[in-house]
Order: sequence, then C-alpha cells, then structure tokens
Amino acid sequence: MDMDVKKIISEVRRDVTAEDREVSDQEVMELIEKKVFSSDAVRMFTHREIDRIVRRAFYAIRKDLDIIEPYAEDPEVTEIMINGKDNIFIEKNGRIEKTDMYFEETEDLEEVIRRVASKVHREINELNPIVDARLDDGSRVNAVYKNVAFGGPTFTIRKFPEKAYTMDDMLRFGTITAECAEYLHTLVLTGHNIFISGGTSSGKTTLLNVLSNYIPKHERVIVIEDSLELQIENIDNIVRLECKNANVSGRGGVTMRDLIKTSLRMRPDRIIVGEVRGVEIVDMLAAMNTGHDGSLSTGHGNSIEGMLRRLESMYLQAANFPIEAIRSQIVEGIDIIVHLGRLDGIGRRVLDVSEIEGMKDGWIKVNKLFGYRPETGLTRTGNRLINREKLELRGGAADGDRLREI
Repeated sequence: MDMDVKKIISEVRRDVTAEDREVSDQEVMELIEKKVFSSDAVRMFTHREIDRIVRRAFYAIRKDLDIIEPYAEDPEVTEIMINGKDNIFIEKNGRIEKTDMYFEETEDLEEVIRRVASKVHREINELNPIVDARLDDGSRVNAVYKNVAFGGPTFTIRKFPEKAYTMDDMLRFGTITAECAEYLHTLVLTGHNIFISGGTSSGKTTLLNVLSNYIPKHERVIVIEDSLELQIENIDNIVRLECKNANVSGRGGVTMRDLIKTSLRMRPDRIIVGEVRGVEIVDMLAAMNTGHDGSLSTGHGNSIEGMLRRLESMYLQAANFPIEAIRSQIVEGIDIIVHLGRLDGIGRRVLDVSEIEGMKDGWIKVNKLFGYRPETGLTRTGNRLINREKLELRGGAADGDRLREI
C-alpha cells in the first residue's frame, strides 16, 4: 500500500487556504504530520521514509523549489543539477554528488520549473522549450523541457554566493599559490589586459571577480555581462551593463557588442567583459587596442593555445580578415592569459599563466610564466616578463617589492 503524498499535499493546501490568518511553517508541518500518521499506509514505511514524505509535502506547499529547497538554502552547495525526476545532483565544496532525493512525478518537476520561469517572466512549454535566466538573488537557472531533453526535463541552478570570494579564499581552496596571486596582483595594478580561460565551472568568473578587487579605487570601471554575476565591491565609479533578450516580436534586444561599443563613450579607465562568446571579440579587442589598459575578460577554452584559436574563430565569424591581421589584433590587445581547469579529485586550479609575447612566423608566441604539474602543483617557470612597457609606465601603482618580484 502506497501513501498518497499528492492527496496529503492537496488537503493541507486546502486547509491552509481556508484559514483567515497567516499560517506559520510550524503549523503547516503539524498539519502534514497529522495527515501522514493518520494514513493506513504509515506502518509500511520506516522512520526515515516518513521523514522524507513529511519534508517532501512541506517543501511542495511552502517552497517554490519543492524538494530541492534545502540545497538552495545550503551555502556550501554551489550548483544543483536535475536530470529528469529521478536524478538530482549537487556540487558541494567543489565535488559533485548524487542525492537521495527525487520527484514523485515528472509533472512535479515541471511545476517547479514553471514556477521559477514565471518569477523571471518567462514561459516554458513545447513551443518555448528552453529557459535561461537570472533570479533576483543573482543565481543562474537553465531549464530544458521534456520534448527536447530525452529522459525528462532538466533543471540547473548555479547559485550566486552571498559573499564574494576573495583571494584568501582561493588560496585556502588551493586554486592558486600565494606567489602567483601576488604576481597577478601586480599585473592588474600596472594595467595589463588579462584574459581568463577555462572550461565550464572551472572558476573563471570567480577569479575575474577576485582580480577586479585589485583595481585602484579611484578608477572608472565599466562592467559588461550577459547576466549580472560579478560582485565588485571596492570601486565607487562603476557602471554595470547587462545584455537583454529581444521580445517575442524580435525587438528590444541589446547584445554584448552593443554594450561594448557604448561603453567606449562612457570614459572608462577599464572595461570588464564577463564572458566573450562570439562576434563581440572584435569590439573588445578594439577597446583593448585603444588605450583602455587593465581590461579583464573570460572565455571558454581547453588550454591557452586552444583559447587563442577560439578567439581567432570568433573574430572570423564577425569579419573576413586575414588570419595574420586577426592574430596581430589579439597580440596587441591581450597581455596575459590565465587558464583554469577542474581536476578530478582535486578541484579547481590555475593551470597556466602566460604572457602573449608577440608574433613569430605568423603565429602567436606565448611566454609561460607559471605552469601546473601534478607532482609539484603551480610553480613559476623562471621566465621573465618580456613586454615591460606597462610596468615602466604604470609602475607607480605597485610598490617596489611587487615590481622587483616580476
């Protein structure tokens, strides 16, 4: 004999709605427990199973996210991944694990997705099977409807941390070494254009956010993002711009390329582009090549060499330029590339820090400054920074010890 959890949820909802006053969470929990223990089927379940049924009903009644609400409230959980009704995974403390929670029916998961979509004024159905949006707390959500996702709807939440990570946090996690952190600190102070590459969930945005805190407080910074994620707290003169999707009529859309172009008229000292994905690379490199030193950006790449090839490919999507001219733009615009990766059993790590040295025989030449090896971790290569003009011009922004270190 199975317990009809849906019936319990329906009856408790009806009882709560019938009240002429605000019903507390404790009262709702007591109503649920009363329904559960009055069921003839209760003797068929263990204490753990009964507790799960009670919590399942409570979250369905009181929380938008239903049974995944506890993971959304847990500050140590950074990502929630749902693959159909039976498979719920979380990322906690940098590790992905499968939970013992599941939705009773696919319709229950769909209802959660619809509730979240409605909060961001979106609709998800067979005609509009994908939702990609930002919640009020900054969390990123992605949902794919069952007619596109084989095995049931998928729902992913990338949580927005309540408190921005600092370099001390990254050092504690082992993501970066103190020596490399100090090196990058100096490069930011002295106005080097830094591009951060890596795979999905490798820590690119976190490192970008941390490095942005090294920007001198008096500078004017324009931040451009597809969806607002960065938590820059130390800059007073800051403008934050976010892309906007077109409406159903195809009007009102604002692209990253539009925002980069308009940012150049805002008298920026530095421009931060959250993530470069396509043709906006042309305008970003143009900005870097027109005196906007100290710009920061990220992109998806499997290595520094792979990221450079991807930048070339993105540029070619926008303009049919000779490849040598495109490479020249990259060399002139980007000073440093930092590459991050996510290592099994270890976590997120800075794997490579290289200087874009210049061109040689038509190819981009890089000068590796730091490299990662499993046996030694992230270590300095011994190579010196070759292009030192910015150190000489803006060295006053950094103290002598930092400059001597580089």
